[in-house]
Amino acid sequence: MTAPLSPKASEIVAHTRALLVAGGYNSFSYADLAERVGITKASIHHHFPSKASLVQTVVALYREDARVALAGLATQLQDPLSELNAYAGYWAACIQSGEHPFCVCAMLATELPTIPEEVALEVRAHFEDLTAWLASVLSRGEAVGQFQLPHSATISARGFMAVVHGAMMLARALGDATVFPTTVQPAILRLTRSG
Repeated sequence: MTAPLSPKASEIVAHTRALLVAGGYNSFSYADLAERVGITKASIHHHFPSKASLVQTVVALYREDARVALAGLATQLQDPLSELNAYAGYWAACIQSGEHPFCVCAMLATELPTIPEEVALEVRAHFEDLTAWLASVLSRGEAVGQFQLPHSATISARGFMAVVHGAMMLARALGDATVFPTTVQPAILRLTRSG
């Protein structure tokens, strides 16, 4: 768990997240961020000594939020198929509203060869977390007869995750939010029946 942030540090993190979603790690500087937040670059350095430490914090908080939200789905819904649909529905709504139209970690994953190692470790850990959660959902769904997995739960989870993130990318590339659900829903349907 990360330490609580001051209000100004939280504002910096929020703007950084938006910049990361818009263009990734290499698309902005502290000067861009200072302009958005309305403070000096030196003030940003006071809160986050380096861009790497700032983005590492953003991703760590993103991971924490995702873990809490995903765990909450099991508690609230208590139904694996509903959990999977809720996960897909969350991203469909985010893409439709434009509020969070892309996964921060998916964007950063495209830059793994060029981003600092401490950021890359957080990004990889997010995908490990997500794989574990999806595999758990699929395993529980298979145990109660909701899913018929073509492979192990882990391989099936990675395949579904690839569909979700690919659909996100396709919706962005085509400028059409409806591409996301029309791509992801058939993948869910395939998991619910054999063949």
